Amino acid sequence: MKAFVYSGQHGELELKEYPSPRPAPHEVLLEVEACGVCRTDLHVIDGELEHPALPVIPGHQIVGRVIAAGEGVTLRRVGDRVGVTWLSMSCGHCRYCRSGRENLCTDAVFTGYTHDGGYAEYAVAEESYTVPIPEGLPSIDAAPLLCAGVIGYRSYTMSCVKETLGIYGFGSAGHLVAQLAVQDGVEVYAFTREGDAEAQELARSVGAVWAGHSRELPPVELSAAIIFASAGELVPQALRAVERGGRVVLGGIHMTAIPSFPYELLWEERSIQSIANCTRNDAVELFKRLEQEPVTPHVTEFAFKNAPAALEALRSGTLAGSAVLRMQPS
Repeated sequence: MKAFVYSGQHGELELKEYPSPRPAPHEVLLEVEACGVCRTDLHVIDGELEHPALPVIPGHQIVGRVIAAGEGVTLRRVGDRVGVTWLSMSCGHCRYCRSGRENLCTDAVFTGYTHDGGYAEYAVAEESYTVPIPEGLPSIDAAPLLCAGVIGYRSYTMSCVKETLGIYGFGSAGHLVAQLAVQDGVEVYAFTREGDAEAQELARSVGAVWAGHSRELPPVELSAAIIFASAGELVPQALRAVERGGRVVLGGIHMTAIPSFPYELLWEERSIQSIANCTRNDAVELFKRLEQEPVTPHVTEFAFKNAPAALEALRSGTLAGSAVLRMQPS
């Protein structure tokens, strides 16, 4: 099969013929239809996430059709269309897994990082870690929901937002979370790179009441803020923007160093909450909600062969919304 492979040379992907995977017991083989392009993919190939399983095929927002099943598969059938998220597998028996916190499992396996992902014609996944994709939802729109959507949803629910929400870094996750918040009657305030008129326009188009650059203070106090950007200097900035008792949620897997800041920014019961990975239940809850209250991903589509260009556009900040590789017709 054709696949983009990262072999450890930072910043470099190689398109090559790669052995087609075979499903092990309890795994399904997918013909990939679409795969989202995520900043986490950049963190992997830029060497910011340590110890990837090399060589590795990136991509963890996979939508595909089941074309074969390994021994013991009972949940999925050939022909099913399913999605694959960042969490590829957890051990199932540690104290984290037993308490519903499989996202914190120390033996977890992650798609496109420690397990081959979806920048390929075919992929395998453990059946119980796949998500059924509604037939009415195009693959190209479903793909960003599997990470930007799921991590965004987890960040949103853990923000405990009441009335006003700030979103720092208005990209793939940000524009999806904003739509969830607006559905709930929450006022959204969007923070982008200075001069990023396209991202600010996208924010307004999905219901944000205000959009400005990340060094500005919003016109009102925020009851919560979510930071999807990887810039650590935004943490004290967001703390300045939230009200007493407000929470700042860090929704990324990687962030630059957080600068020191005076305790008074954290005082008055403000808090900082990091988000680590996702659980299967996060995906189930999100897709259940979307059946009643759908969101509209703003997608820039790239042909599979143009995966490096998609990553470069993401790196340079020239993309608004989500980037998705189209592999097969949906």
